[in-house]
Amino acid sequence: MKKVLLAAVFLAGFGFSNAQEAKSGVDPKENKDLMTWYHKDFAATKVYGVNTDNAYKFLESKGLKPKTVVVGVLDSGVQVDHPGLVNNVWTNPNEVPGNGKDDDGNGYIDDVHGWNFIGGKNGDIDIDNMEVTRVVAKYKPIFEGEDSAKNKANQAKMPEDFAMYMKAKELFTKKSVEARQNFQTYSMINEAIPTMVKLLNGKNVTPETVAAIKPADQKEAMVAQVLAQVAQSPEFKGKTPAEFEKAISAEMKEALDYFGPQSKQYDLAYDPRKEIVGDNYDDYSQKNYGNNHYEGPDAEHGTHVAGIIAGLPNGKEIQYGVASRVAKIMSVRTVPNGDERDKDVANAIRYAVDNGAKVLNMSFGKPVSPGKNVVWDAFKYAQDKGVLLVKAAGNENEDVAEHLAYPTNFKNVTDEKPFVNNVLVVGASTNNNDALRASFSNYNKKMVNVFAPGEEIYSTVPHNEYKYLQGTSMASPVVAGAAAVLLAYMPTLTPAQVIESLVKSSNPSTVNQFADYSQAGGVIDLEKAAEYAYNNFYKGKSASSNKAVKSTKKKVKK
Repeated sequence: MKKVLLAAVFLAGFGFSNAQEAKSGVDPKENKDLMTWYHKDFAATKVYGVNTDNAYKFLESKGLKPKTVVVGVLDSGVQVDHPGLVNNVWTNPNEVPGNGKDDDGNGYIDDVHGWNFIGGKNGDIDIDNMEVTRVVAKYKPIFEGEDSAKNKANQAKMPEDFAMYMKAKELFTKKSVEARQNFQTYSMINEAIPTMVKLLNGKNVTPETVAAIKPADQKEAMVAQVLAQVAQSPEFKGKTPAEFEKAISAEMKEALDYFGPQSKQYDLAYDPRKEIVGDNYDDYSQKNYGNNHYEGPDAEHGTHVAGIIAGLPNGKEIQYGVASRVAKIMSVRTVPNGDERDKDVANAIRYAVDNGAKVLNMSFGKPVSPGKNVVWDAFKYAQDKGVLLVKAAGNENEDVAEHLAYPTNFKNVTDEKPFVNNVLVVGASTNNNDALRASFSNYNKKMVNVFAPGEEIYSTVPHNEYKYLQGTSMASPVVAGAAAVLLAYMPTLTPAQVIESLVKSSNPSTVNQFADYSQAGGVIDLEKAAEYAYNNFYKGKSASSNKAVKSTKKKVKK
């Protein structure tokens, strides 16, 4: 699911939080060092960056020559012509742009930079249901219909589906009520902004100013109470009335833009699939549907992810991705404003694998998965093809062993090992050593492999712009970029070897039980991972690999 997380704003007792992407509230012009903090060398700065630049230096010191690695971004879409991305966007060499033909015969017409599995002849899906909504809508007539005897028979006949339905029903009931209440709350606050400005009476937002307010009626008294809480927030404290009005208006717009669509996301009767995509959704074997709209209606999340992997400096913008020197981005649009569908996830994985991607980034997740077996088959397909899948752990501040976030590489939480060896699960870390695990990040010592920077990450967003966002959605592409660097210089590495290299070489921390949050017990360090991979899996093999490449070229010439 593509989610939004605003900066902490405590208004009328409410906090808008718990999600995969966020507006940090930091003005990038105020701190250019913050734009690239996630690249820092921990040994030199004591900031848990991933040591990007020194990794390149080490690999080049060994005489290794990089090969381009294609990274599939399975997300909300990517602005492929963004100035900070355009030179690192994958182009299908076997497809002629814009001729309306399937030149390479892969079943997808004009898939020049990737594919969109949530679009069709009638446009593109923007808002879609939550998965719990789809499950409740499908199974309620089966398990809680008018015929109680038939209900009980179905429950006994379909125990796994019934268990999923009951879980989905509980979450649906809770979340739909929360969404409605939050929308009403933020609508009320938004409407009260002019009154707040009036009550400030030209003075800056401070506790003293608010304490001195004398409301004229009950409405103003209620608004003053909200203003009193606002005055405590660093985001608004000290601002002039004009600055305050601009800041809180932007904050409320983002909140309403988030909660507004949930009226459809939790609507049991809403289903845009048939009208827009036009596929037979129940047919999981169907794969040739969609269109080549790489960006879609809202590509903020996917464009930000792409920049973290392979963004390039652009004019005055100094942001660059971890794999900016070696990676090309393939956009595979899979995630709407709502929950991704299992059929699309499976097809997106297979598409990216079949078209040459060696690393796939999957910054999404959901609590139930009716088509999990189809996705697991796609996981296995990617493993058989030697493709690494990098997945965000999720942003619920939960132990993922207790709250599974699908798709997962563990079929059962009691399993000691994942059923595939090519999935790398990532939690989010911060640049604050005393609170290294981001407060929203999921965790588990067995089921989360590593942590990586995921708070206050500056990267590309649509309309040729840049923005700070945060979440495990941002940590995952940091690791996907790191994996791409290792594979670019050491292409014979297997996914399991890449995972081992990143896990075993992470910079450890024992602060706040951080060692118990993942297998690595620390934050990845790309230089150390490169050294580990080179010394344990590649040293002595590079020469023979180069000879093999040369001999192959000679045979081709003959």
